[in-house]
Amino acid sequence: MTSIDAPASLSLPTGATPTRTGAGLPVTGTDTDTDTDTDTSINPSRTGTGPSSTGTAPAELHGPVLAWFDRHARDLPWRRPEAGAWGVMVSEFMLQQTPVVRVLPVYEQWLARWPRPADLAAEPPGEAVRAWGRLGYPRRALRLHAAAVAIRDRHRGDVPSDHGQLLALPGIGEYTAAAVASFAFGQRHAVLDTNVRRVLARAASGIQYPPNATTAAERRLARALLPEDEGTAARWAAASMELGALVCTAKNEDCGRCPVADRCAWLLAGKPAHDGPPRRGQTYAGTDRQVRGRLLAVLRDAPGSVPQSALDAVWDEPVQRGRALDGLVSDGLVEPLDGGRYRLPLT
Repeated sequence: MTSIDAPASLSLPTGATPTRTGAGLPVTGTDTDTDTDTDTSINPSRTGTGPSSTGTAPAELHGPVLAWFDRHARDLPWRRPEAGAWGVMVSEFMLQQTPVVRVLPVYEQWLARWPRPADLAAEPPGEAVRAWGRLGYPRRALRLHAAAVAIRDRHRGDVPSDHGQLLALPGIGEYTAAAVASFAFGQRHAVLDTNVRRVLARAASGIQYPPNATTAAERRLARALLPEDEGTAARWAAASMELGALVCTAKNEDCGRCPVADRCAWLLAGKPAHDGPPRRGQTYAGTDRQVRGRLLAVLRDAPGSVPQSALDAVWDEPVQRGRALDGLVSDGLVEPLDGGRYRLPLT
């Protein structure tokens, strides 16, 4: 997961409970985290009332962070009641590893075209890829389409509120299921995206950055810090996420604006530098991802199929271009036709 600007949800007044019509917001989560318990330094009580590694009780963190969230939560379309559970789910898919500023216009267009899962399910999956535009990681579009088909066929067109049923949908892993259940339905789940993990690592564990992959110990810590009340727990999930997006950022953190600076283990320890494995960076220029993006752009802009020559024109190096195209076909994002032509998938 990358550290990007992808905030939290449920912009609600103190003490309010989220409605079941949805008012959520996701962040940069992915559903590929491994669950390896390698960080034994994070191992608080699982009761939700035990102290963190700083000696600070969870309740001492809840109040300041929730009060800060009430004042500073951003007004984003997937946080509004009219977004509904489907709007929350769409935003969760789009915000994975993608900044909010890039998601906003695509999200608005998507919901205007497909206001309900059945509307998306009625169209070919290639139309989802086309509408995804330049958000990146376009397999998310195919997974969202598959989830919409399953919601139509299994749940009468309504996003299920049950965590287990959400988890059973195509393309949805633990993070997204917890986020939708929490942000759309006000349930009590630990929602661990990059921003939340960073906040907990610093405030409760005294380290600058969390491990590269989510650990079982982090999940235990997140569960231990959850408020017992469902509505408050949902707001806590959103508030801690927003804090990581706006204040406790990966670089240039603004500790002067942090509502829990006086009890942050990392700050109190003098902000020791990261001494774990190197943090994974992302590159784009010259990679297969860039080639895939250029090939897909040609297909998105075409009303029908395109010849091989149209794809050859966007990248000079034939071996890399062929590898990228083969990958797109293998991923189901491109459909090969007779005569050396290609199109976005229809089935």
